[in-house]
Amino acid sequence: MRKFLLLGCGLAAAPLFAQSAIEPVLPSPSRTAQGDVAVTIYNQDRALVQDRRELTLPAGRSRQEFPDVSAQIRPETVTLTGNGIGIVEQNFDFDLLTPAAMMQKAVGETVTLVRINPASGAETRERARILAANGGVVMQIGDRIEVLRDDGLPTRVIFDRVPEQLRARPTLSVTLDAAHGGRQPVTLNYLTGGLGWSADYVALFDEPNGKMNVQGWITLTNRSGTAFTNARTLLVAGDVNPVQQRYRGYALPPPPPGGMVRAGTESAGRERLGGFYLYPLAERTTIADKQTKQVSFLDVSGAPADRAYEYRNPWLGTVDQPQSASSVIRFSTGRAGGLGDALPAGTVRVYQRDARGNPQFVGEHAIGHTPMGSSMSLATGEAFDIKVRPVVAERTRVNTSPRWRTRMLYEVSNASAVPVVVEVVQQGLGGDTRITDETMKSERLNADEALWRVSVPANGRAALSATFDTRY
Repeated sequence: MRKFLLLGCGLAAAPLFAQSAIEPVLPSPSRTAQGDVAVTIYNQDRALVQDRRELTLPAGRSRQEFPDVSAQIRPETVTLTGNGIGIVEQNFDFDLLTPAAMMQKAVGETVTLVRINPASGAETRERARILAANGGVVMQIGDRIEVLRDDGLPTRVIFDRVPEQLRARPTLSVTLDAAHGGRQPVTLNYLTGGLGWSADYVALFDEPNGKMNVQGWITLTNRSGTAFTNARTLLVAGDVNPVQQRYRGYALPPPPPGGMVRAGTESAGRERLGGFYLYPLAERTTIADKQTKQVSFLDVSGAPADRAYEYRNPWLGTVDQPQSASSVIRFSTGRAGGLGDALPAGTVRVYQRDARGNPQFVGEHAIGHTPMGSSMSLATGEAFDIKVRPVVAERTRVNTSPRWRTRMLYEVSNASAVPVVVEVVQQGLGGDTRITDETMKSERLNADEALWRVSVPANGRAALSATFDTRY
């Protein structure tokens, strides 16, 4: 009988198992049992795997194994298609072959314990029955009970066999009923977690010229426990509707924040399916396990962009110390005068060149799925020199009515050497709020917000006053 060896210096702790080795012949990790693989990856840690393999099947029922499926396969989503083939039963074996798992499965079994005398090099062998392997290994050797210690002495355990429940790689076992025998193609389809993608954008902002270069990257991440070799890969931009449940101990992630001021109405020249955009990779690629891979999908030079300063004040917001205005970058995703594409959800990282011409990181902003033609305003950080101090100057009841009159003062300062325009936005106004007096004309953005564009001279100050008539 072929024996399997577990090498190590004691077996009391899991880290020791990880340093051990299993011998001799097991499937090579460099080879894959996968066939012609196509992977469709969605944004919410979900992917569809289509694996076409050639099998030699007998007529009638037979048990077939599919190694190298995803370790995070959702077995309830498995389908197998082939000519005259039906599935009778399927099992997913995810208990993988590791030194620790070997020892746990050996409880109640007899193994051979080999020790080497460090001084003489003499080897001794004893048969031992494994009693427990919970945080350490307890075994019976003859009429004594011994705990195997992690004391650095050369020790190894020889197993008579590999337990049937353990697999070197994630494996799906399927009982098939084939109408006829012979070699034929079958396609295995299933959903899996552990595969995801996002878009990452690198923007080089040329503020003096009002231009921006943008490079868009698709970032693939594989934590599924399995590599997908030479796979045709398709990415889906858009959120498919998930069943709201916890899957394998974690909740589905929330959608990312956005920087859209106004949603676009232009159609991008990309493949679509239903309400989603499809991004097929131009070439087949191998998506290794525990790997992040990036592929370029957007390269735009000289798109119009400008910087703005913005301060948003909540209703009755008043502060003792001036606060920084947000520094924002504004641009369009439109075909004319913009990036000319739809933007999948991701993170935009903005750089600017310093006085020496070197690009320096100046901030980042997460965006949601953005249609082409949208107006974007991305807050990249807080302005060092631009400050705003909102103050509730006066608040009184209007006679005996249930309405209130509130006068706000907004003090804006600019310590930079150039004049700026600061957009002061007052929030929380409600639908029936009236502005009865203001020192400069406002713009009502919506029922809840009013905007003033305050011009502030270089190394100077400006003040804004507004009076509101409200029910609260």
